Amino acid sequence: MTQLTDLEAIFQAFNKLTVLIVGDVMIDSYLWGKSNRISPEAPVPIVNVVKREKRLGGAANVALNVQALGATPLLCSVIGDDQDGADLLRLLEERELATEGMVQSPERVTTIKHRIIAGAQQLLRVDSEIEHNLTDYEERHLEERYLKLLDQADVVIFEDYDKGIFSEKNISRFIQAARQRNIPTVVDPKKKNFLSYVSCSLFKPNLKELKEGLKVDFADENLHAFEDAVATLQRKLNVEQVLVTLSERGVFIADGGTNTYIEAHRRAISDVSGAGDTVISIAALCMALRTSVPFMAGLSNLGGGLVCEQVGVVPINKQKLLEEAKQLKLFQLHELKSA
Repeated sequence: MTQLTDLEAIFQAFNKLTVLIVGDVMIDSYLWGKSNRISPEAPVPIVNVVKREKRLGGAANVALNVQALGATPLLCSVIGDDQDGADLLRLLEERELATEGMVQSPERVTTIKHRIIAGAQQLLRVDSEIEHNLTDYEERHLEERYLKLLDQADVVIFEDYDKGIFSEKNISRFIQAARQRNIPTVVDPKKKNFLSYVSCSLFKPNLKELKEGLKVDFADENLHAFEDAVATLQRKLNVEQVLVTLSERGVFIADGGTNTYIEAHRRAISDVSGAGDTVISIAALCMALRTSVPFMAGLSNLGGGLVCEQVGVVPINKQKLLEEAKQLKLFQLHELKSA
């Protein structure tokens, strides 16, 4: 493995990594227009269309972040054998993302979220999706693609949006297959399968997901109750490393018996959409390189904040991330590993 002697070495090492991302992919669809009158048919605004756009979302946005960081993303998912599915594959190809891990099924629809926006105001969102679990046929084909791509991977990201790609059964098989190959697994969870990711390498919920997943409630300021909840999660999942994003309060990382809080950096926040996708992407690359845990948390925290300065869901800017990491002397957090 490349000697990680400074920040530049770490960022250059990202370029040699391959990341397998398995999970729920979707299309984010936008219709922008102008509205200055009400419909005579119903008390709703009339929107005159100015622009339409379709973007990659869900696990596919994680792939874009991994690509922006210089690594090679391999995406693995099940989509519908429909027009939206064809559009999604076209969007992947336009961004030079591999499609060999994608399974198309006539039994599902491709998840798409349509947003209608007039001026700066979102008027309506219309979702088209299926949330029930995969059929046996779909699960079998997904696992075949996963195993075929796994041997190329340095790390696996499980990107769960509760759209039916994951079940307790396939999660267990996927993690076991990665562990047999000594490939780290990082998880961005949702509520349905929250406690199914037993023996993963890194688990990354946000605070809301932590409370919902464990069915506990406490004031956000109650650090004792919060740390107890994380310790409970570590026991239930048999996982040492838990990274919890705390929004404007930064991130918390539990590594075995060591707890570390890393504060958020002051920023002009424009949009928090997609910040979690950036955090999990950076954390996965750091896991693959075996950086120190505090460095992984610090760099992930920095990247999540940077994308919040942009409007809409956008991948991380690698050069800007490197420049700010230098200014903050984040490499010192990695050097703690060997101290």
